Formats: sequence, C-alpha cells, structure tokens
Amino acid sequence: MAAGAHHIVIVGGGAGGLELATRLGDRFGRRGEARITLVDKSRTHLWKPLLHAVAAGSLDRAAHDLSYLAQAHWHHFRFRLGEMIGIDRARREIALGAVFDEEGREVTAPSVIPYDTLVMALGSVTNDFGTPGASRFAVPLETPDQAARFNRRLINAFIRAQTQTGPVRPGQLGVVIIGAGATGTELAAELHHTTRAVVAYGLDRIDPSKDIAITLVEAAPRILPALPERIAQATEGLLTKLGVAVRTAARVVEVTADGVRLADGSFLPSELVIWSAGVKGPDFLATLDDLEVNRINQLVVTETLQTTRDPAIFALGDCAACPRPGFETPVPPRAQAAHQQASHLYRQIPRRLRGEAVQPFVYRDFGSLVSLGHYSTVGSLMGFLVGRSFFIEGYFARMMYRSLYKMHQYALHGTGTVLLETLARALDRRADPPVKLH
Repeated sequence: MAAGAHHIVIVGGGAGGLELATRLGDRFGRRGEARITLVDKSRTHLWKPLLHAVAAGSLDRAAHDLSYLAQAHWHHFRFRLGEMIGIDRARREIALGAVFDEEGREVTAPSVIPYDTLVMALGSVTNDFGTPGASRFAVPLETPDQAARFNRRLINAFIRAQTQTGPVRPGQLGVVIIGAGATGTELAAELHHTTRAVVAYGLDRIDPSKDIAITLVEAAPRILPALPERIAQATEGLLTKLGVAVRTAARVVEVTADGVRLADGSFLPSELVIWSAGVKGPDFLATLDDLEVNRINQLVVTETLQTTRDPAIFALGDCAACPRPGFETPVPPRAQAAHQQASHLYRQIPRRLRGEAVQPFVYRDFGSLVSLGHYSTVGSLMGFLVGRSFFIEGYFARMMYRSLYKMHQYALHGTGTVLLETLARALDRRADPPVKLH
C-alpha cells in the first residue's frame, strides 16, 4: 500500500463504524488506493441491539462476537486496539491511551495516529442524570461485558435462592428495569421467558409466580415514548398479561443495594437493577480540541455529517447530533440511522478524495419494531407508496425485526457467508439449552 495514500481513520467499531471500515477496505484498501484504520478499545464487535438478549441469557454472546483483527484481515483495513483520549486538529492526529490486560500489564503503549479524514463513530453511553446510587448499584447496557455481568448476577441470584436455608426474601429475585425505551421493554419480555426457563432446570425451591418480580419503570407518561402510541399500547398490553409490572410517570430518585426509590416515596425492592433510561455521548467528546458538542455531549454536525468546526472530521451514529430538515429534533440515535449514515459516507468519502463537494445526508425512517422475545414482535413500517405508516405484529413483524440484524451481517460478510452461518447456527441451536446457565 502506498505510504502517501489518503488515510481514513474511523474511531469506534459499532454498527456504523465497522460497516464503513469494511466497505471502504473492500473498495480502496484492497488496491492500496487509500489506507483505512479502525480504532476501538474492545477486541470484538457485537451488534448493540442484541445486548438485552445477552443480559437475559437468551443469546450466547460467543456465537455472535466478531473479531476486529479477523475482519480487518479479511477486508483490507487495519485495526488498532486502543481508546481515543485526545485530538490535535492542527497536526491531524488522534491520541490513544495505553491498553492494559486483566493482570495490569501493558498491551499497547500510548500512541498517536495521523489522519487525513477522521470519522467519529463512538456510539453512546448511559445517561443516569446523576441519580444517587445509579452508577454504583445499577448495571447499564452499553457493552457486551456489562450485559454478561448482569446475566451472571441473575444466575447467581437464582442459585443463591435455591441453596439458601430460608425462604426467598421479598425483592431477592426482583428485577427493576429503569427506562422503558426499546432496550428496557425488550429486556422485560426476554427476562420473563428466561427466568422461568432457568427455574425449570431443577430450581424447584423457586416459585416463578410468587418469587420472581419484573418491574419496568418509565418517567414519561407511557412506555416507548419515542415510538408511535399504538406500538406502546400493544406492547404494554402484552407485558401486563405476562405479569410484568409497568410503572409510568415514575421518576427514580435513588438506587440502593436493596432496590429503587421513586419520587412519590414508594420503594421497589430488588437486588437486580438495569439502567436503560437515556443516552449521551462519551464525556471526553466535550474536550476534543474545541469541537462543538450539544448538551448531551454529541458532536454537532452539519447535514453532510461533517463537524461544524472541522470539515476533515465526520461523525455518525449515536455520538452525532445531525440536523433533520423539517423536524425540531436531530436524527434519532437508532441502529437504522447509523446504518444509513455509514452507507452515505461510503458514497461521499470518495467524493472528498476527488476534491468534490460532499452531499448532505437524508434520513429515511423505515419504521419501528420492538421484539418481545418468544411472545411477539410489534411495530410499524413506513409505507412510502401510501405516504403513511402501518401497524404490524406477530410472525411477519418478527421476520422484519430479524432482517435488521441480517442487513448488518450482509454489510460485514456478504450474502453467501451469512446464509451459511445462519444454517450452521440453526443446526447448532438444537443441541444447546434455550438459556445461558453459566
């Protein structure tokens, strides 16, 4: 590869960042027409909408993890393990901090990476709004490690209840999910199924109908506040039938080791708390060499996805506040937005390499889908031919929901590989328990 080739650096290996690195690598890296480098502080990628299933234990993370090093090798880009800690816009360099292993030994030393074009695809982190006890006692769902940590705590709680001498205490097997957006709502349904599946594996001292309590808490007047009301109504109806307690217009004021306290003075006893109420950009974005951020630390970008103060720096996905003409709010932080933005930059970066003007990004809302695990899937699809959305549920909605993940996989691997992997996993699943037990 030519040493002087244009260097495109992508920071963040989430859905959008990894798709962009893969496609640019196939297009330019193979022939040495440009250098593409992907930076991430993790070694593997997992599609973020799957995190709730990892937390519930209904999905084996190992079967869906993708090695960045392997993907880089297959698709002609470089992978650098590290966490971005700073930027020098004048020199066009990003700074990476040192990486240490579990035993405290240095894996990679602090370093700098020069760039000609920089794409920030860092995603989002949980926003607990400074709620007392939230950072200490509630588990966020930002990373696969956090989802796996919650699942271990869940299984340990069930084993502890089975082997202890006394009866199950109130709240001992309670789960409080703070935030009834898509992640929290999907997790509630998955947990209802998997907790009962765990009990069926010989935990006969636990009575699911009496000992297990799942509570979904939302500060807004209804669950799924960002989605159409009909979806919210259908989802809440199903959750209520399952026995999930739904508390709306309920503001959390404290999280403790024993449960959650609400603004009305009520207390929800629980040893297991998930926080999924709100997102923000990583805090360090506010210190990046005077790049503009909004009140929740998202990088403010123009309609071309270029940052307002540096046209050589782009941002996509949850870490970007992208204007949406005709709407008061920016492009929503959703997986379909990151996918569309990655596809847009794949088409626009070649224009930048040729010295041509970059065209604006136009977001298309294809609808909203909420998976309720084994029970149902509900949502709405945008009917562009008729100019309005229409409600779907059941098997067809479930197939559409699964197709979102397939689209991500196609972008990373191609059709043939995805079809073979899908068949292999279908055959392998028959020999595995329906929930993760360790």
